[in-house]
Amino acid sequence: MLVAPLPAVGSRDGMGTALIQQRLLELGFWLYGVDGEYGSTTKQAVMAFQKWTGLDPTGSVNQATADALTAVTARPVGQSTSSNVVVEIDKTKQVMLITAGGKLVWAINISTGSGQYYLEKNQKDPTKWETGRSLTHSGKFKVQRERADGWWDGDLGKIYRPKYFNGGIAIHGSKSIPNYPASHGCVRVSVAAMDMIWASGLIPLKTAVWVYGEDVEAEGEPPVIPTTTTTVVPESTVVPESTVPLVTPSPTPPPTT
Repeated sequence: MLVAPLPAVGSRDGMGTALIQQRLLELGFWLYGVDGEYGSTTKQAVMAFQKWTGLDPTGSVNQATADALTAVTARPVGQSTSSNVVVEIDKTKQVMLITAGGKLVWAINISTGSGQYYLEKNQKDPTKWETGRSLTHSGKFKVQRERADGWWDGDLGKIYRPKYFNGGIAIHGSKSIPNYPASHGCVRVSVAAMDMIWASGLIPLKTAVWVYGEDVEAEGEPPVIPTTTTTVVPESTVVPESTVPLVTPSPTPPPTT
């Protein structure tokens, strides 16, 4: 516990934010550094702290968040006691822990599978449909493959420098990491956090990835893939100009985002 209480800076720049940044780094929540600027990585670190401690994850330092940052005495603790690096994806808290020797290296804000059904056009081939349920499946995996350079076009959207650990499911950078599960199944982190992961070499191939926690319940019924239809016109019938046969292709298994 700190002697002096930390200020509720909201999202303002200044010396108070520098104190918040220093405290977040001490507790293991990754951000760029201590510069007093309330930038995107500071917001992500605040949101990760709020998620971990059960506060409203606004990404802004209100009084409750400032008080919690002042009072907390320990860094987050994951499930692993392995001497090796283990990446822990906590779906309930929506936080990723990178641990080594059972101790936290970094805690990072994430967004995992939304739990909802989807039916969307393939981003690379709009003649194809992608359908399924947006889940980040629990289990123990290893990083199987990766792509180091920039943005890649996935079937369901763009992904940044992915590290795949379960088929098409990857930890990857994204421009959108909200305070709730929102992906098609992948583990979204900020672009800056993904760059840090690559630059640090923390998560090489064969790194263990543990996924655990609760999935969001799906709302509604699974969507029905549109079927191919044709219009049969009797010889005596005049076809209006607006009548166009609907042709929809069969689905292919999607990678996720």
